[in-house]
Amino acid sequence: MPFSGNRILVFDPQASGVSGDMMVGALLDIGADITRVVEAMHTPKHFLADCYELEITVGDIVVRDIRAKRVDVRVKEDTSSRSAQDLISALSACLEGIRISDEANRYALHSLNTLVSAEASIHADNMDDIHLHETASADTLADIIGTATALDDLSLFTETTVYSTPVALGGGLVNFSHGISSSPAPATLEILRSREFPCRGGPVAAELATPTGVSLLTSLVHEPAEFYPPMKPLSVGYGAGARDFAEMPNVLRVTYGDPVYAGLTRDDVYVIDTNLDDISGEKIGFTIDRLLKEGARDAVIIPSFNKKGRPGHVIQVITDSPNLERLCEILIAETGSLGLRIHTCERRMLTRESISVEVTLGDVSKHVSVKIARSTAGQIVRIKPEYEDIKSLAEQTGKTYREVTDLVEKKASEILQ
Repeated sequence: MPFSGNRILVFDPQASGVSGDMMVGALLDIGADITRVVEAMHTPKHFLADCYELEITVGDIVVRDIRAKRVDVRVKEDTSSRSAQDLISALSACLEGIRISDEANRYALHSLNTLVSAEASIHADNMDDIHLHETASADTLADIIGTATALDDLSLFTETTVYSTPVALGGGLVNFSHGISSSPAPATLEILRSREFPCRGGPVAAELATPTGVSLLTSLVHEPAEFYPPMKPLSVGYGAGARDFAEMPNVLRVTYGDPVYAGLTRDDVYVIDTNLDDISGEKIGFTIDRLLKEGARDAVIIPSFNKKGRPGHVIQVITDSPNLERLCEILIAETGSLGLRIHTCERRMLTRESISVEVTLGDVSKHVSVKIARSTAGQIVRIKPEYEDIKSLAEQTGKTYREVTDLVEKKASEILQ
């Protein structure tokens, strides 16, 4: 039964990793139509040369006291490798033969391209020349098609924000077509690197995250998160992996539910701070200016008393993940700090926008920039004219700052009604 409305979907691969069959199983477990999904997963055998049998079974099993859906894909084929172009062409043909949305089509193709691009990057080949081995099997396409169809059946490509906890990679050694390699497989790690997607090793010495699984996951997730977002769970599903481990249940959990809003939007940021007691005010001011120009969302100076009663300062910087390392380097280089503290922090914010308001006072007409803060329901919480614009208009007209501010706020309110 399709889901509808603004919803949250959380994949939780931090204990047992992720694979394509686990993705499909978890989505079937929260209600995707099994008949429709399995029928779609059979299509690769009609478009892949040398694939003469593709059998898919779905069943409920108990994995260390947790009931889960296991999707078993069995393939018989007369080849051990295929070109990337053969796979892409076959997937395109499969997608033409099944009834799924344009969003699902794009997701399936994007997931395969993510996988192929990672292999090409590792082998320093063009995508047109790359040949795949383990990931060239028909079960790769079956997993991609099954995941896209299940998501489409549940209407999860629209009005749904998708989160994921960090991916458990496992560890140890894995034997594949190019010989023995450390786990995770090179393609798995390349996909995670290219998407800057969080991951961690363990908790067992085995391959937990597969290239197909991480390509499907990273192509879908809007926001990685260390913890679940505020939500009301409506459905929880478990997709079982093919192997059993003594250390933990080998299942991928997916949770579907309603967001819990307080009229605020949410995001995750990093907070960098360091204590300083031997730097001039001029250097601190220059450092703050440079941090803001280099991408810091905010930077503040907090007076402090340090050891031995010395007066000092704490510089605190708020940033997002892409700018984190660069801002750390700048902070150390400019201040001479010997170390920084970094915290992951969850924020709640009003939605902000800026409008231009034309104001006429006597013979003076001026466009004033006004910041509007709204709740997620669209309610206006705050109207704030830009300081420099108000100052300029007050100086030109001889009006007080308060008079000009009141006039601009009233004009903006009329426009926004």
